[in-house]
Formats: sequence, C-alpha cells, structure tokens
Amino acid sequence: MTTTLKITWAAASARRAERQFLARPAPAGTPVAEVVDAMLGAHAQVLSAAELSVGMRTDGATRADVRAALWDDRSLVKTYGPRGTVHLLPARELPLFSAALTAVPSGPSPFPPGVRLTEEQTGQVVTAIGEALDGRCLTVDELSEEVVARTGPWAGDRVMPAFQDLWPRWRQVLHRAGWAGTLCFGPNRGRKVTYTRPVRRGGGAAAGVAAGGLPADFVQRYLHAYGPATPQHFARWLAAPTGWATSLFGELAADGRIEEVDFEGTPAWVAAGDTDFSPGRGGPDGPAAGVRLLPYFDAYVIAGQPRERLFPGKAYQRALGGGQAGNYPVLLVDGVVAGVWHQRRRGRRTTVTVEPLVRLTARQHRELGEQVERVGEVLEATPELVVGEVTVGPHA
Repeated sequence: MTTTLKITWAAASARRAERQFLARPAPAGTPVAEVVDAMLGAHAQVLSAAELSVGMRTDGATRADVRAALWDDRSLVKTYGPRGTVHLLPARELPLFSAALTAVPSGPSPFPPGVRLTEEQTGQVVTAIGEALDGRCLTVDELSEEVVARTGPWAGDRVMPAFQDLWPRWRQVLHRAGWAGTLCFGPNRGRKVTYTRPVRRGGGAAAGVAAGGLPADFVQRYLHAYGPATPQHFARWLAAPTGWATSLFGELAADGRIEEVDFEGTPAWVAAGDTDFSPGRGGPDGPAAGVRLLPYFDAYVIAGQPRERLFPGKAYQRALGGGQAGNYPVLLVDGVVAGVWHQRRRGRRTTVTVEPLVRLTARQHRELGEQVERVGEVLEATPELVVGEVTVGPHA
C-alpha cells in the first residue's frame, strides 16, 4: 500500500525559498536570466520592482545588470507573461512560455459586443503586429498605423475604454501578440514606450504536450518552483479557468508526470519524482529563516499558496490590496509576510520605510538593515532606513 507523502507548510516554504534564491542569493556572476528563470518570470509593470526582484536574489547584481541583460545581450525579454501582465522572461525560454500561454483558454471578453474582436480578427491583428515589428522598434501610435493598414479601418476604431480615454480596437489583444511571440518591448524612445519583435533563439523545448496544447514541462516547472500546489493555485497564477486546470492536472497525473502529496491535509501536487523536502537552512521541518524585503508584485508572493499561510494574521488584512497579492512591497520574516515597506527616491538617496507587523528581535533588526543596504546597492542609491507606518496606499 502506497503512503501519501505528507508535506508541511514549513518544509514547502523552506524549499521554495531555496529554489527562489531567497534562502541564499545566487552567487556573484550568476547570469540574471538564470535567476529570472528560477522565478518563472519577474513582474515588470514597474521596471524598478523587477530590478529589485532579481537584484535581491543575486549577490552583487544591480539594476545595471538587469538592464544590460534586457537591452544589451538580450538574454531577457520584456513582454506579456502570466495573467497578461508585463514580465521579464528569459529569452531562451520564450518559445516555452509562448506555447503555454497561447494554450490557456480565454475567458469572456470584458468589453461589450460592439467593442470586441472576433477570433478571426484577433488572428489578423497578431499577424499584422508581427509583420510590422519585424526588425523595427515602433511606438504604439506608429504600430497602430501599421496594424490598421494591414487589417482594415475596423482595427483602428477608437472604442476601447482605457484610462479615461478611448483606444483603438486592436489594442485589446496587444497582450496576445506578446504571448504569441510576435511582440515584446523595445528600448524607450525618450519618454515613449516602443515595441519590437523578439529575436528568435533556441531552447525552451517542451517535454511533451498536455491538454489543449499546453506543454507538460511548463506545469512541471511551475510545480518545481512553487509546489506543492493544487490546480486552483495554478489557475490563479495563470488567470486560467479552474475546471480546465483541474482536468489538466488529472491528465498529467494519469501520465505519471506529476504526483499527489498531502500538503497540510489538502491533496496537492509536485512534479513526478520531485519529492525531496530535505531540511535546508531552516533546519528539520523548519521555516525559511531570515529577513527579506520583496518589491511590488514579487513572484514569490504572487505564486506562493495557500495565501492565508503566506500572509498570516494581521498581514492578511494589511499586506493584501483587496485580496490581491503584490500591491504592497512586503517584509518576509522566516518565510512569511510580516510587514510592508515603501521606498521613496530623491536623487541619489532613497528612504526605505518599513512597517513590521511583528516584534523584531535584535538579530532581525540587523538583517533588516542589511536588506535595506542591499536595496540601495541594487537601485544604485544611498539608502536610509525608517521603521514606522507606511502611509502610501496599495499600487493600482
């Protein structure tokens, strides 16, 4: 009789932190794309937050290293990732992400019928975007002209509500061009964002295909980074239908690609054979010890589940914006959220205000000071620590 492996929150938290370079940073000189790969992407709606996500996980790395990987050696790509939000992704893994994200079933359109695009029109727009951006960097207005010229006037109808304005109809599927691998961000032109077509690279091959064309390897990588996890956790991370994710996990389990464990009394899944939860820095069955500062929308807090374990007690109300993780930069203490923080930059100086929700020991205060110093190093600024209330509201 097979006994289901029992995994505690502390053991899972310690392993996740180790694999996320939060238990100990990646050694100096580690390519930042390797760190981003371990995170399954760094949220980059706010680029400085992505720079901090990567820098806080890599010894000696600064925002300059992230920007060099993005714009010079192009080992990173800034594009639309999970949930249709802007991410930094490893360039060599773009084919894998593209195959996975285009396989996720689309939910109902949030726009009224007169605004929506049909699937046929969406395909035309995505193709037109790729043709227009091949070998060029264009602003959104320049791209709009090219898309309309290649499709028809309907694409340019200003009917899409956005930021107290109306955008051209085609822009509602901009993220799908990113998913398809026909669009990514280019260097800013002054204050204007530009788009270009990603350079094709090798790598990112998928190990088999699961339901609806989604690469099985993609699910296994997610579970390697954030498991044990349930289909509901995976669906939430991707903004995918829960029923689809449940069927997907069932198929992968039947194929022997994932296996079930008992995660704090709940059935959950890990990649097949990835059942080693040996003690790490936290000791036997212990938490991921130490103090860490994580920025807006850090991958660890977005994907870490169950959320009530990651945000215990007061943190659930204080550090979640309307139930949404990532709206506040967070203070981690021993692997769980124990406060919020905010940094305000003025020239070469930055003030880091930290609001702990628990009493910090003398050792933890020292570690907090070290983390603040590291924030300054990553952002190439001189930091000042203030312990007190964070008065800034959640990020929109």
